Amino acid sequence: MDDLISLVQRYSPESVDTVKKAYKVAEQLHRGQKRQSGEDYIVHPVSVAYILAEMHADCDTLCAGLLHDTIEDTNLTKEDIKEMFNENVANLVDGVTKISKMNFSSKSAQNLANTRKIITGITDDVRIIIIKLADRLHNMRTLQFKSPFKQKENAIETMEIFVPLAYYIGAYRIKSELEDLSFQYLLPDDYKRISEQKEKVEYESKSTLEEMLLTIKGFLEDKDIPNEIKIRTKNIYGIYKRLSDGGRLSDIHDLLALKVMVDEIENCYRTLGYVHKLYHPINNRFKDYICNPKTNMYQSLHTTVFGPDDRLVQTQIRTFDMDKVASHGLATYWDVAKGDAREIMQENLRSKCQFFNSLVEFNSMFGDNSEFVSKVKNELFTDRVYVYTTKGEIVELPKGANPIDFAYKIHTDVGNNMVAAVVNDDNVPLDYVLRNNDRVRILTDELATGAKPEWEDLAKTTYAKRRIREFTRQKKS
Repeated sequence: MDDLISLVQRYSPESVDTVKKAYKVAEQLHRGQKRQSGEDYIVHPVSVAYILAEMHADCDTLCAGLLHDTIEDTNLTKEDIKEMFNENVANLVDGVTKISKMNFSSKSAQNLANTRKIITGITDDVRIIIIKLADRLHNMRTLQFKSPFKQKENAIETMEIFVPLAYYIGAYRIKSELEDLSFQYLLPDDYKRISEQKEKVEYESKSTLEEMLLTIKGFLEDKDIPNEIKIRTKNIYGIYKRLSDGGRLSDIHDLLALKVMVDEIENCYRTLGYVHKLYHPINNRFKDYICNPKTNMYQSLHTTVFGPDDRLVQTQIRTFDMDKVASHGLATYWDVAKGDAREIMQENLRSKCQFFNSLVEFNSMFGDNSEFVSKVKNELFTDRVYVYTTKGEIVELPKGANPIDFAYKIHTDVGNNMVAAVVNDDNVPLDYVLRNNDRVRILTDELATGAKPEWEDLAKTTYAKRRIREFTRQKKS
């Protein structure tokens, strides 16, 4: 608790007294309760609040982190929290509280309802998801005290639900740690093997990366470009995934990376030119995520170069602010926007995250919890492909999607009036499987007969299938 208060004091001293009050309430209510590790239960909410404070969470979120288990595990009510703190804190705690098992006929039904509540919490207040991620992260860090069955059960749920949620709000740091912690329990032998390989590569590459770091840093300082450079290697699960796709360790071009942070966007591009002057780039390994941000707001320039000792090294170039977003995603707005953070987080979700609008659509389409969770896992929380419109806009679709799904994602009228599809300047059949970076153009004709019934079977996304079904029904009537 002293560490938590010390951290809060540094970035939000005005919150300290309220956070201390929340701690006293939580400590008193959880007194006598123990975790499976044998330690006092209060250690968990304090740890959750500390994870949130590392992201510079606002006062209401910190209080909710400390109180997040009180409604579920003690006799405190939402109304009590509202009276002692405020409505915001009460709503946040209620948002992360599991629905009582008394409302369900089976454990399975309860789990599905709670999974839906977790996923849709983001539509009301993204801070609910951030608290749940901090809660899950601390639980995964202490998973060794659970039974082997519970370890695997929690690890699977983490990979299926919490990792995608962390990705969609841009919380890469939490996402990577959750992946590695889960992987450790799901496939311990593979985890150990790849962990050892990673350590070996890091050791063998240390001098190469340090030499490049000093060279680039010296060059930038000579050019009066403020900078900070860090060394990073890909997380263990990320390496495993690439190897599982048939690649070799030597093929993973972003296994080793230098993160170069500078003060402004113009200097990102200047730095790119200097890096290419110092080290030869691989032409097909360049990505401009500043001009074309990822759908979770990630921005950076990526280039892979031939470093010393014939090693391939990815260099990531971004501004200091972009680096904060790359680590914490939407949570960065606690630092940037202060009191307006929550509103800006929600607005960014609505306007920039395609996932958000798909989730809202799914929530309105499926009343049954089982069907909702299944559709979300299979379409929103699965591997994605990212393709371009003719205007250069990025469209996010589930892996396996085709031009029919693309057309209906753009607009229902585009789908209904579609007569052909062109991908990368080639005519393709409507069941063509889209790949990353494809450029897609849909040809339409208002005089066309409209969506064909057989398109419903070809489409992969629920949204496209639904719109096709609606059109064919209207046509028949």
